[in-house]
Amino acid sequence: MMGMRITLLGTGSPLPDPHRAGPATLVTTDGLSVLVDCGRGVLMRLAAAGQLPPMLNALLLTHLHSDHISDLGDVITTRWVMSPAPRPFAIYGPPGTRDVVELTMASLTRDVRYRIDHHADLNEGPSVVVQEVSAGERFSIGSATILVGATEHKPVEPTIAFRIEADGCSAVLGGDGVPCAGLDQLCFGADAYVQSVIRDDLVKQVPSARLHDILDYHSTVEQAARTASRAGVGTLLLTHYVPAMQRGQEGEWMALAKPHFEGTIVLGDDLSYAEIGVG
Repeated sequence: MMGMRITLLGTGSPLPDPHRAGPATLVTTDGLSVLVDCGRGVLMRLAAAGQLPPMLNALLLTHLHSDHISDLGDVITTRWVMSPAPRPFAIYGPPGTRDVVELTMASLTRDVRYRIDHHADLNEGPSVVVQEVSAGERFSIGSATILVGATEHKPVEPTIAFRIEADGCSAVLGGDGVPCAGLDQLCFGADAYVQSVIRDDLVKQVPSARLHDILDYHSTVEQAARTASRAGVGTLLLTHYVPAMQRGQEGEWMALAKPHFEGTIVLGDDLSYAEIGVG
């Protein structure tokens, strides 16, 4: 495959939804498969997208909210068990990621021992290599270059976004948060931009103070569209819908974005995707 495919594996939120998995996005190019966040049900959606855990080159975590990391143990374990030979798994995330991964690995201790005792060809547990990264850093995964930018999701700190550049294409994975200078800078000139969004008009109608708390640290549909427009992005992918987008509401959500962004807009069910640089 030439170019890049961005698949919205999970478009849900912390609230359980029978039709939407938790936040997760897959970015694939020739020889590269990168998972960004690993919310509820991610491996089921990964399989539906035609990928298996051993095919993953790396996991990128935008932040450490539970809905973005809830299936971390499943990803680590299943990739290990399904791999025909030992293969280290690279995990990149903000400061604090190492503690989360170490605690997750500790919770898997008994399961790892059971499997090693049962399978003659398993001689050691999963190998995980964690690298904590901060805004302004860059690193490589295979032939891809990854740039790290700051996002604004306080009181969750630090939070980051990733810009993946490969095969002449670029995609920004924004995670959660409100518009900010760091995100604008990272998105500038990108081919695609993925952003978690809320409908503030609908959230305000729900008589729940706890739900209203999310209004000050998530981008609205309109704000995401304006960020994409300011940065000159080609394709905007909206995900992590709060409240959950219902069947038949796609046009309403699209109508909120279109006045602020003239490019291509992708939204909808889990497994919706965009292809860039494919011709």
